[in-house]
Amino acid sequence: MEDQTISYPSISVVIPLLNESENIAMLYENLNKVISSYNNREIIFIDDGSTDNTFEILKQLHEKDPSVKIIRFRRNFGQTAALSAGFDHASGDIIITMDGDMQNDPADIPRLLKKIDEGYDMVCGWRSGRKDPLLTKKIPSRLSNWLACRLTGVRLHDSGCTLKAFRSEIIKSIRLYGEMHRYIPAVASWMGVSIKEIPVKHNPRIHGTSKYSASRLLRGFLDLMTVKFLLSYSTRPMQLFGIPGFISGFLGVLIGGYLGYLRLFLGEGIGDRPLLMLAVLLTILGIQFISMGLLGEIIIRTYYEVLNKPIYAVKEKVGLEMR
Repeated sequence: MEDQTISYPSISVVIPLLNESENIAMLYENLNKVISSYNNREIIFIDDGSTDNTFEILKQLHEKDPSVKIIRFRRNFGQTAALSAGFDHASGDIIITMDGDMQNDPADIPRLLKKIDEGYDMVCGWRSGRKDPLLTKKIPSRLSNWLACRLTGVRLHDSGCTLKAFRSEIIKSIRLYGEMHRYIPAVASWMGVSIKEIPVKHNPRIHGTSKYSASRLLRGFLDLMTVKFLLSYSTRPMQLFGIPGFISGFLGVLIGGYLGYLRLFLGEGIGDRPLLMLAVLLTILGIQFISMGLLGEIIIRTYYEVLNKPIYAVKEKVGLEMR
């Protein structure tokens, strides 16, 4: 095992679970071998509405090891909600996330922590030798990663790998919704965090069944659009709606002016011309887009002012208290 002379006091491992009763015991055993040398540690399991005996097994682990903590959902809320609950309840200075299906290898955790100790705010795993079906997982994942890189500008090979390590103050300041857990690095990039990606092991699933479905790809794509908006236009929606509104309105007025010239100066009829309908449509669209941009600006300003939420992220201060 690699040298573990790490300069932080505590770690939290967050693991979402859904019907993984066959994997829990071995997962805990392998994980505990890796992190047992850390005095201040905790393992937070989130039971995301399991219908098997996952929760009973977790309670037995907690009775044996108090560092095992459990959050049990009333129903299945999804992986993003499970991770968010883990982040909210984690007390460690460094928070590590991993899947509960034994496909992530706990032996990679010291390598993640070593990179954190080198100064990175976030370290992401890259399943370079992924042990999953080509058509149902690998190809959709590659498409999703390509789109994520193009739209967000964050260059990662594997945005969907759950095995990650974060500084607590970074991940606790991010609010997650939908299927946005896979885009945490992209959301965090707005804050100017330093991100490192390293290859990690990926084991084939032995017990249980995959929770992945084709619908997750579509939901993930829609959330990617949300992330793109948040990164580029969340504090300036007028630029998103105003530019196409101005172009549409300008073209509508230009076409209308041309038709007006034909009618007023050349005496030609314009009532039956398709261009007239196009001019009206473009002008109305332009007004609507600009109106949406203005409403967006009002909403955004109200949001930031009511919550007293800054539109910047401070890494450190010198001569001033951190508040």
